[in-house]
Amino acid sequence: MIRKKLSPRQKMINLMYVVLMAMLALNVSSDVLEGFSLVDESLNRSKVNSTTQNEAIYSQLADAMKQNPEKTREWYEKAQQVRSMSDSLYLFAEELKWEVVRYADGEDADLENIEGRDNLEAATHVMLAPGIGKGEKLKNAIDAYCAGITKMLNDKTQKDIISSNLTTEVPQKAKLLGKNWQEYMFENTPVAAAVTLLTKLQTDVRYAEGEMLHQLISNIDVKDVRVNQINAYVIPSSQTVVRGGKFSAQIIMAAVDTTQRPEIYVGNTLLKSSNGRYETVCGSTGDFTLKGYLVMKNGNGETIRREFSQPYTVVEPSATVSATLMNMLYAGYQNPISVSVPGVPVNKIGLSMSNGTLTKKDGGNYVAVPSKVGEDVTFTVTAENEGRQQEMGKFTFHVRKLPDPTAFIQYSDEKGNAARFKGGRLSKQTLLSAKGIGAAIDDGLLDIPFTVLGFETRFVDNMGNVVPEVSSSADFTPRQREVIRGLNRGKFFNISRVRVKGPDGIERTLPYALEVTIN
Repeated sequence: MIRKKLSPRQKMINLMYVVLMAMLALNVSSDVLEGFSLVDESLNRSKVNSTTQNEAIYSQLADAMKQNPEKTREWYEKAQQVRSMSDSLYLFAEELKWEVVRYADGEDADLENIEGRDNLEAATHVMLAPGIGKGEKLKNAIDAYCAGITKMLNDKTQKDIISSNLTTEVPQKAKLLGKNWQEYMFENTPVAAAVTLLTKLQTDVRYAEGEMLHQLISNIDVKDVRVNQINAYVIPSSQTVVRGGKFSAQIIMAAVDTTQRPEIYVGNTLLKSSNGRYETVCGSTGDFTLKGYLVMKNGNGETIRREFSQPYTVVEPSATVSATLMNMLYAGYQNPISVSVPGVPVNKIGLSMSNGTLTKKDGGNYVAVPSKVGEDVTFTVTAENEGRQQEMGKFTFHVRKLPDPTAFIQYSDEKGNAARFKGGRLSKQTLLSAKGIGAAIDDGLLDIPFTVLGFETRFVDNMGNVVPEVSSSADFTPRQREVIRGLNRGKFFNISRVRVKGPDGIERTLPYALEVTIN
């Protein structure tokens, strides 16, 4: 430590002060020493009381942690940090008291009955002995503890009190003598005074610990539910309401204290509900807004008010039914149908139909099979609304017979993909690799396969005569293949009178021919 160089006059003053202090110390009366003992006893009682109060708060925190760990954990862990810091400095002071007393009275020393109360060497040795003195370590520990506690405290007044109690600032007079804190406190200090100073430090530690614990316990509100931010919320069952149904909403305040309910005003009318539920029958359509405010007292007894606003829409009963692949239904065919109702989950929607059968698939999807051509199908949509079935609408679709399919030759292209030849030029090799004839409604929107029951090929021989060959299935007959094999490039033949049966069970003969030219 670098000290300021003193003038000869100042050195003489310092020397006179040291001699005076030594003379006073040699003459410390028994009454003064007894006074230190009385102060120490009083401080010990305060220390014990503070410790008892602090342990009670620790117990409250532990109970709160068991009941609601999620809410309490942050403050409980901070309390354990405060306990560790406080016990560390407290026990260090206790250790120093025993070292001072043992130095004065020997190994059989007793803190409750100190014999060498007037010993002036013990505190000086324990605290200031070169190399082993613990005064500087004590000062650093006090400074660190004071900084840690005051940093966590919110109340400025308490911060100032604790900072004052735990200050290690040296008075100006001691600074003039070149003394540091440990020298000022313990140099040539009687044992009784040194022990009392350390007991005061312990009392100050327990006081600071208690103030910190009271702040933590108020933060988690073990007995009362309090929050540092309170907002009003409206939770509607649905923001869209069907006319004739009910608008239902839960109006709450965040982190509501269960021991007291806020007063809820819709508009300026007090809501008479014990659980905060608001309901009103919606008799007209349009956009509406539920407005109001909540009134409640906080932990300090102050009245707080929070506004709320929740828009909602009332609509006419409505539903949507659409044919997934087409605008018209086909008789005897499994027409995909989907149904939905705005604001209603699909598991609460029902669908029925006339003139046919209806099969429910996943979600809001169905398969509708109309029975008769020319007779309209009517779909009726229902929805479960507050425990009752409500009709949401009726929808009518026309029913027609499936249109004629297109005949084609099924073959594989160069990449092995299935392809359909519908007329024109085709190589003989590709033609002979094909098995026969297929038919389907294939217009880019629908792809409905038909079963081919038979067909006729018409060839022109060398004399110009038309030679028909008939197949009673979808496959080329051996005779048809033989004739095709003998055709030269540029020759052609027709495939006609294709008989098919659709998924509706109706048999028909296609009215057009498929012309094939050998490439």
